[in-house]
Amino acid sequence: AEPLGCAVSLEPLRWWTRSPGPGAAPPRHACSVPVSEIIAVEETDVHGKHHSSGKWQKMEKPYAFTVHCVKRARRHRWKWAQVTFWCPEEQLCHLWLQTLREMLEKLTSRPKHLLVFINPFGGKGQGKRIYERKVAPLFTLASITTDIIVTEHANQAKETLYEINIDKYDGIVCVGGDGMFSEVLHGLIGRTQRSAGVDQNHPRAVLVPSSLRIGIIPAGSTDCVCYSTVGTSDAETSALHIVVGDSLAMDVSSVHHNSTLLRYSVSLLGYGFYGDIIKDSEKKRWLGLARYDFSGLKTFLSHHCYEGTVSFLPAQHTVGSPRDGKPCRAGCFVCRQSRQQLEEEQKKALYGLEAAEDVEEWQVVCGKFLAINATNMSCACRRSPGGLSPAAHLGDGSSDLILIRKCSRFNFLRFLIRHTNQQDQFDFTFVEVYRVKKFQFTSKHVEDEDSDLKEGGKKRFGHICSSHPSCCCAVSNSSWNCDGEVLHSPAIEVRFHCQLVRLFARGIEENLKPDSHS
Repeated sequence: AEPLGCAVSLEPLRWWTRSPGPGAAPPRHACSVPVSEIIAVEETDVHGKHHSSGKWQKMEKPYAFTVHCVKRARRHRWKWAQVTFWCPEEQLCHLWLQTLREMLEKLTSRPKHLLVFINPFGGKGQGKRIYERKVAPLFTLASITTDIIVTEHANQAKETLYEINIDKYDGIVCVGGDGMFSEVLHGLIGRTQRSAGVDQNHPRAVLVPSSLRIGIIPAGSTDCVCYSTVGTSDAETSALHIVVGDSLAMDVSSVHHNSTLLRYSVSLLGYGFYGDIIKDSEKKRWLGLARYDFSGLKTFLSHHCYEGTVSFLPAQHTVGSPRDGKPCRAGCFVCRQSRQQLEEEQKKALYGLEAAEDVEEWQVVCGKFLAINATNMSCACRRSPGGLSPAAHLGDGSSDLILIRKCSRFNFLRFLIRHTNQQDQFDFTFVEVYRVKKFQFTSKHVEDEDSDLKEGGKKRFGHICSSHPSCCCAVSNSSWNCDGEVLHSPAIEVRFHCQLVRLFARGIEENLKPDSHS
């Protein structure tokens, strides 16, 4: 096709191309790219090109440069786009190259050296291939150097982060699913606390944030974190967010039992239904991704409920509420404002102007529950676009605590179906939701923990209640689903650490149409 002539201009933060002509160009003939979303610029070799038509054929020595940039596609995906500009003067071409490169050099948030962990076994075993085909070329183009570690066993990434010098890196990238991200998260937080002399096992420890960001290249069976922070589980999109140096602060919850840290969580902490699913699916890994559907159906039919006590501290500092219909989006006001309020609260408590944690007003809920879920984020995915809590926020220092009380199978099914459509899943008499900053759970049978866990594992799915479809089978203890990992402790204490980690992401962008330029 014949190249199109256009007028090109450069503003401090944005690059414009317009169709030539007198006066202002019509908007449909103009497009722009923020300088922050230009990946790289390079001189284009024109000698090997053939210009069979158009005015470029008349140029004795045409000169050209190519701008590599981000192009927005549908469903929050980003694409790598290239635009080549031709001009008759070598000096003008070099001036454009020099000016654009100087502007890119000033973008100090961009990473230059990254540590990359690749899980070759997760999901469909495509991690290495995805990295080599979709990510590595972008990193090379953006002049990002990498040290790559292909993991060979579980927890290798976590152990490595404890052992090596991480000061030379600008970020850590994990290629895999939520499990791989969890490994990197635990390694980075743990290493940071050890360096700062903070005891992670102390439930009230004030954790120190790391200066390094984490990038997630989705290549696993579940990519919940990616979906909730970027809006899609697309490897090219995630790689581009890393290249342009995006930053998104995210809350982390710490789960303790008897003054011992069990795990950190960033997405779902689920007891009962979701805990039983993950425990059962672990025994069926040979089924691949189908294990989640199989275990989900089995757990639904078993319809177990669990008796216990939930104590929680309402998050008074937050601006939003779980049912306000305001989802977390890029540049989120709720996250920003809530953090400021929380910091004010902490200052007042420090100087004795406000109640200390010991005397804060906790609320207590007792009963029989089909499920207890604590979500730090929406937990959205392909099957559930809104997630478990559509208005949960990534960085407001709180979690949405969802209690599903004992009810019939039919009502529980109605509740589950609401996760796949736009209806309010909290609009049931047996569902309660609270925005909390701390909570505790104790099973009624906690004193018999050891014997109950052994017996419960053997007998849990032996009885399906076919003759009493509305009842709930009485089972002593469930397990906790902590970001896809099983925790067996029936008594836990959970705290939420506001914006403890940062990702190479910017949150889900709203009301942005796909770009028309190519």
